[in-house]
Amino acid sequence: MAKAAEAKRMYDKGNYARTYTEVPATDPGHAWREGMVSGNGENGYIMSGSPYNDSIIFQYMWFNFPSCDPREIPEELTGQLADARRNVFQLNDQWKITHADGRTRRRTFFYGYHPGHQLRLNMTNKGTVTEYERWTNYETAETGVRFTDEFGEWIRTSFTSREDNVSIMKIERSSAGAKINMTVSIDDISSLYKAGGGMTELQYRKLVDPNADYIAQIANYPSYPGSELIDGGYAGLTQVIVVNGGKKQVQLADTNEPMNVGAVQNPAIQVVEADAVYLITQSNRSFDMGKIEDFAGMTQYALVNELFENTNAAAEKYQDLSGRFDYDAALAPHAEKHAAEFNAVRFTLEGDEDFKGADNEALIHAQKESKSRINHAFMEQVYNQGRYALICCSGSSAPRLYGMWTGEWNPGWRAIYTLDANVNLQVSPMNTGHLTFAQLGYIAFFLRNTSDFEYNARMSYGMHDAIQVSVNSDGDRGMQVEYDNDYPFQYWNAGASWCLLPIFEYWQCYGNRQIPIQPNMRIHDLKKILSVRDGGLTDEEFTQLIGRGYLDLEQDILLPLLTKQANFWEQLCTPEYYTDLSGNASYERGKTALKPGEKYLLIPTYSPENHPIGYNSTITANATMDISAARDGLHMVIAIEKAIKREGYEAAVAKWEALLELLPDYKVDKDGALREWAMNEYTENNDHRHLSHLYPAWPAYETQNNMELRKAAIIALENRNKYNTSDATAGHGWMHKALVCARLKDGDGVVSSLLPMMTDSGYYKSLMTDHDTNRRSDCYCTDTLFGTMGAVNEALLFSNTGEIEVLPALPSEWKSGSIDGLMTRAGIEVKELFWDTNIVSFTLQSVTDHNEMKVKAGLQWIKGMVNGEEATANDDESGKYLSLTLNAGIDVRVELMLSDR
Repeated sequence: MAKAAEAKRMYDKGNYARTYTEVPATDPGHAWREGMVSGNGENGYIMSGSPYNDSIIFQYMWFNFPSCDPREIPEELTGQLADARRNVFQLNDQWKITHADGRTRRRTFFYGYHPGHQLRLNMTNKGTVTEYERWTNYETAETGVRFTDEFGEWIRTSFTSREDNVSIMKIERSSAGAKINMTVSIDDISSLYKAGGGMTELQYRKLVDPNADYIAQIANYPSYPGSELIDGGYAGLTQVIVVNGGKKQVQLADTNEPMNVGAVQNPAIQVVEADAVYLITQSNRSFDMGKIEDFAGMTQYALVNELFENTNAAAEKYQDLSGRFDYDAALAPHAEKHAAEFNAVRFTLEGDEDFKGADNEALIHAQKESKSRINHAFMEQVYNQGRYALICCSGSSAPRLYGMWTGEWNPGWRAIYTLDANVNLQVSPMNTGHLTFAQLGYIAFFLRNTSDFEYNARMSYGMHDAIQVSVNSDGDRGMQVEYDNDYPFQYWNAGASWCLLPIFEYWQCYGNRQIPIQPNMRIHDLKKILSVRDGGLTDEEFTQLIGRGYLDLEQDILLPLLTKQANFWEQLCTPEYYTDLSGNASYERGKTALKPGEKYLLIPTYSPENHPIGYNSTITANATMDISAARDGLHMVIAIEKAIKREGYEAAVAKWEALLELLPDYKVDKDGALREWAMNEYTENNDHRHLSHLYPAWPAYETQNNMELRKAAIIALENRNKYNTSDATAGHGWMHKALVCARLKDGDGVVSSLLPMMTDSGYYKSLMTDHDTNRRSDCYCTDTLFGTMGAVNEALLFSNTGEIEVLPALPSEWKSGSIDGLMTRAGIEVKELFWDTNIVSFTLQSVTDHNEMKVKAGLQWIKGMVNGEEATANDDESGKYLSLTLNAGIDVRVELMLSDR
């Protein structure tokens, strides 16, 4: 245990492993997934940590390999809406979407994420490795390798700088003074895992500067007509700085790879007798590299020159007085930013102390041995790993399916952004987790796709001044190009409400903010969208907006975008389709207004990816998900209108409140369960992993203060647990369930939802996660890692405007612990939250003055103290609460004495 105690001190804010998985130069398989990661949201890497044959796979968040598929929605889609509505209403599940070519299936694929160059460090002097460790430092975002051999102790450390947007590695001579001798090379693209298919149409070459100052890879994408990347390509460059030694260009054996069109196929850099080596790397892409047919004859590459200028700028910026590169000086400004972000929240769970400080493999093994409870040391570590990794892939965009890391071409689901669960799960801890980079990246991602979201609403429904979020985006485009009768993505309606909710929650947590304009937003595509007025901004208004360099979160983002999602619901509703006073679906051609007691029928709808029993189409009506998303979306736009109080806002509020009253009511089944479709005509189907119909619990909040709805949702969840036997491997299904359980006050349900991924094969030795419990989908995936953090946050703290509940879903086995720094959607930071057997104490600090708050606790309590004085408790339907008024910057300490539990 002395070794474990030493490790705990050393890695208190990090993780480590005593084994490594070498990534072979050919047929690497899944080996890259065991590597440790770093990133700054745009650039990053995966490092294997092999002592003598290390591989570093560099990443760039915006890499996209194009395809020859069209980037437009076919015109015939709009004309099929009337047929879709009529056939859904008539319960005709045989109706098929058809296209101009007669097909009933359109599966045009989005572009696929891909890795950058795979750098290989081959050490000349090899010995017998002992005392091996590789680690990740959560505070500095450094990864490192340490081992001992006959030549002494060797240490390598690396990080991706948030300050300078480069990745930096330091390699030092051994503790015994042995010099560094190694070859720095780049692996063939075709040697990476799953390389093949259309990507073999690209061309590339490897480059080494004549003075061996850098090694680089430059590639030209295939020139597909209609692609925004028709003239595009990408590059990665590693500058090599040698201290007290030599370096030279060498040529390794040619591999005769057809895609490699370099005159010298396999150039490398040989380092000889160096005291230290520093590698500075950056990756990027270009939209104007040129036609692929011209690539082989090119001799100059603007993108390579740009990357060398950027890496060289970092090298010169951090020179010490002797003119040598100073790694620690480069690390310091980055680490200050990253550590502030990571340390904003700290989570501890008492128990399993013998495993705290254990290496990753030991923790994974301990959790696999504990099938019915979460090992507390493992829980702490994966929470911290999730927080670390989410920070690392935040800032320029939302997280991809793979976060921002891949060591393979043609990754599962192309590593795109899936907006009907995966991205939503990944950003679930973003706001309450007291992050700041993540929200800016998420907003940039949403705005980058917004012009396509407007295009979707126009082409799927013929709407104007409205947005419809697509199920998928590849980051560059987000139009509806994938759909058929099994996956009718063009009729998925909940996306705009769901995907705007995190931005609205950001406002709830922090108030109004100035969001810097960045190129990834594609701001010039948004002139007609970033205004509440139909038609958009005037030329003068848009010029002023660009000139000031930022977007006002309330005025420029939330108000116009929430209005356009509300416009979507308004235009989706037509009086011709409605439910009568008995709740039956009805149709009356030419009807112009509802009668008292009638409600709109939302038609068509899609509840991913389910269909009623006996009705074999997923194109349906009155999906509960859509009803809840519409309600939540309208509540959001009403809240922002009331906050801003623009001229004429009263009329807008009245319009949206009237629409709220006419939305369909939820329906409850004969067993009391909330139904997935509010349709008397359908029979519920609970043999499905998705929980779309529990949207009122999460991500919306309706079950918090509506006890009847909460009870119906609990029964609906029990039905899923009882009858879903067809698929229980997908991590996103378990994470979704964990978040729903947290909102339904079921702490033990949170644990039982997290356990399947933890006790099977969901976690790699790097503590990154797979898509499935049993890795059946061959897909690296971060929604489990990030979703776990979101579920823990929600289990320990619920919040919404004007209300906070501490420990709403505390697992019964979590007897003592703490979490400090969580933010609430009530504009309050919970600076400290501690619980033990008979007490819970917490400190609140408000963002604004005169913040009136209802404070509850999920545990039974008998006495409340506020700032050391006993406070009077109030009661409502859900139990006791304290009424507090908080002022900005003033701490309020609350202690609750608990009854026995």
